[in-house]
Amino acid sequence: MTKRTKIILAIVASIVALASIGGCTMTQKENNKQDKKVASSKKATKDDKEAIKQKQLAYLKNHEQEIIDLVKAQSPKVESVQIDWEETQWSDGGLTNPEYYINVFGRINNIEESGWGVDIPINDDNTLNIDGMYIGSDIRIGGRLFA
Repeated sequence: MTKRTKIILAIVASIVALASIGGCTMTQKENNKQDKKVASSKKATKDDKEAIKQKQLAYLKNHEQEIIDLVKAQSPKVESVQIDWEETQWSDGGLTNPEYYINVFGRINNIEESGWGVDIPINDDNTLNIDGMYIGSDIRIGGRLFA
């Protein structure tokens, strides 16, 4: 091989190496942009879900009396019902039941060691089926059923 051929091959090899490094850098920058878009999209989705939960909670608070009436209907001994809004949970029905629920918890008669739970179905459009609510956890005092 002549000296001139070696120089041309070296130049071509250098150009190919630089092009591949540059291409990898450009691809990585594109991936970073896509990762940022996905992350911001996930954050927006999370913000949307949180906004929906806040609307659902506000709706429940507007229908607080219906929840109280349902709990009171379980026993004539229930004089008062306290709802613990801080303990409200959003859950799915589990493996065999694909429905979603809001679980509301509280106490009765101002007894600290009492407890109950009401489950409220969530419709497909994220509205609440207040007419479909039911006692999910029976009234208990100190772990024993309240009769």
